[in-house]
Amino acid sequence: MNSVLNFYRHEELRELETRAFKVFTDRNLDQIPALDRLSDDCRFEMKVVASVLPFRVNEYIIEELIDWDQVPDDPIYQLTFPQRDMLEPEAFERMADLHRRGADRTEIVALARELREELNPHPAGQMEMNRPELDGEPLQGLQHKYRETVLFFPSQGQTCHAYCTFCFRWAQFVGDKSLRIASNQASDMLGYLRVKPEVSDILITGGDPMVMKTKHLAQYLEPLMGPEFDHVQTVRIGTKALTFWPHRFVSDADADDLVMLLERLVKAGKHVAIMAHYNHWREMETPMAREAIRRLRATGAEIRSQGPLLAHINDDPDVWARMWETQVRLGIIPYYMFAERDTGARRYFEVPLARAWEIYRDAMKQVSGLSRTARGPSMSAGPGKVEIQGVTEIHGEKVFVLRFIQGRNPEWVQRPFFARYDDQATWLNHLKPAFGEEKFFFEDEYEAMQAGVA
Repeated sequence: MNSVLNFYRHEELRELETRAFKVFTDRNLDQIPALDRLSDDCRFEMKVVASVLPFRVNEYIIEELIDWDQVPDDPIYQLTFPQRDMLEPEAFERMADLHRRGADRTEIVALARELREELNPHPAGQMEMNRPELDGEPLQGLQHKYRETVLFFPSQGQTCHAYCTFCFRWAQFVGDKSLRIASNQASDMLGYLRVKPEVSDILITGGDPMVMKTKHLAQYLEPLMGPEFDHVQTVRIGTKALTFWPHRFVSDADADDLVMLLERLVKAGKHVAIMAHYNHWREMETPMAREAIRRLRATGAEIRSQGPLLAHINDDPDVWARMWETQVRLGIIPYYMFAERDTGARRYFEVPLARAWEIYRDAMKQVSGLSRTARGPSMSAGPGKVEIQGVTEIHGEKVFVLRFIQGRNPEWVQRPFFARYDDQATWLNHLKPAFGEEKFFFEDEYEAMQAGVA
C-alpha cells in the first residue's frame, strides 16, 4: 500500500512541479524581472561584481526561495546575488570604471583575471600539495589531501544549478582553464584507486556532480561496484542541488535513473553519502525540496549536511539551531559548520573565530543530542581541518582550544593545541601559539611538506 501511495505522490509532484530549468548569468542579468524593483545603482553594482566573481541563478530560486519583500536582507538573495562589498573598494572601482565608459569585453576580462589572482583562487595548497601521481605522472581532476579520502572532479560536473556567492571553488567557474580542476577520464580515477588500498572514501565533487546526466555519472560510479574496489567503502557525492534544483531527484527526465543508480550502489554494499550543502533552514521548506530528500533517503543513501558560517546569511545561533533541527526531522545528519575560507568574497562573509565559536555553542544549547553531530567551527586550512573546541583561560592566559579533525599527517588528528585569544582573527594563519611558544606543534613538519613539493 505504501508503495502505491508513494507512486501517486511522486506522479502528483511531477505534474504540479515539473518545470524547465531556466538560468540567468552575468550575460542576461538584466532579464531577471524581480530585479526591476531594485535601484539602477544596485543593478549596476551587481553587474560589476559579476564581472569578477561567478554569477548564476535559476528561476526556482528567484520565484520560490527568495522573499523579495525582505531584499536585500533575505538570506537566499545574499546567497545567490552579487553585492558591492564582495570586492575590495579599489577593485570594485577599477571594474566599475570600465563598465561606466563602455569598455569592450576583452578589457573587462583582462582586468577580471588580474583581480581574481588577488582573491587566493586556490586556497589550502590544493594546486601544489594535493595532486596525486600515477606511474610518475600527475593526474588531472583528482585531489588527495587526507590518507583515506580521494576527491574526483568529473569535467561534466564542473558547474552548478546556481552559484553560491561565498563559494570557495569559485575559480572552477570563471572560464579560466589554468584555474580549473577537472577530468573526464574515469580510467585515471579508477587506476589510482586500484593502487591505493588505504583509500576508503571517494568524494565526487565539483562544481556539482548532480548537474550531470545520470548516464555520465554512472560511468564513474558503476565500476566501483566491482570486487577490485572493495576497499572503497564509501561513495560521497557533494551537491547543492537539494537547494538549488531539487527537481533533479524528482521530476527531471532521468531523475528515476539517478535514484536507481544510487540504489544499486547501496545494494552493492557501498555506503553512499550525499554531502548536502545547506546554509539556511529556508532551503528545506518547499514541497519539492522535501520530496527530493525523501526520495534520496529511500534509496538507502544517507544525507549529511555541511556549510560555512556566513555574515549576512546565517551568523545567528537561532538560524543554525532551526536548520539542524529541521534536518534531523527530515532524516538528514548535521555534519559540519565551517569557517568561511580564505578565498573569493571572504571579506564580505567572514566572521571572527571567537564569534563563530559563540554562535556554534549557543546553537548547540538549543538542540537535542541528535542534532549535536555537527562539528565546528572548523577551518579547512592547509595543514588540515582544525576545529575550535572552545575558549578558556589557562594559567591566566585566555586561549582558543583547537584540535585537528583531519590532518596531512594522521598523527596530528585529535591532538589538542592552544592559540592566543584574538577576537579579530578569522583564519588559522591569524592565530599565534599560546604560552610563549614560537610555533604550533605541526608547523615545522608542514613547512617541510610544502618545501617537498616546491
